[in-house]
Amino acid sequence: MSYTPRLRSKYEQEVIPTLQKRFEYKSSMQVPRITKICLNQGVGKATSDKKMIDAAVEELTLITGQKAVPTAATKDISNFKLRKGVAVGARVTLRGDRMYEFLDRLISVSLPRTRDFRGVKSSGFDGRGNFTFGVKEQIIFPEIDLDKIKNINGMDITLVTTAHNNEEARALLEAFGFPFTK
Repeated sequence: MSYTPRLRSKYEQEVIPTLQKRFEYKSSMQVPRITKICLNQGVGKATSDKKMIDAAVEELTLITGQKAVPTAATKDISNFKLRKGVAVGARVTLRGDRMYEFLDRLISVSLPRTRDFRGVKSSGFDGRGNFTFGVKEQIIFPEIDLDKIKNINGMDITLVTTAHNNEEARALLEAFGFPFTK
């Protein structure tokens, strides 16, 4: 028997029937689903220290369980001492079972570990069913060892869905148990 993530089976057994009834979809295939989760960590100080990019890539790899890649600057900006092609961040895109596993850990473990956590603001919807929010510290993830990190970086997390509007996307994320502020 093969392994299926907890949130994937929850989606198939609970979320699809609930949303199909709420939005009156004719087919279960019309119900929105999460297609991918993108994590992006910008390391602005990396122009002076190249080891910071390696640390960011290593941390994102630890957090997600999938190899992260460094991102490069697309143009020169002299005020920031930035050259085209210089690494300035790290990113990783999760799909399938890894995506559901990460979402499960994010909702149940990592977000509640945030200092003074009262929920995630719902202002991050883009109008097309995608949701982006920021995390100020990467140390909220249990995979990160506090003794080994040299500096605290934040990251942006984007949940890409097939929903057509913000209302459907919010209903989908709430059905998964995403902690929005009231």
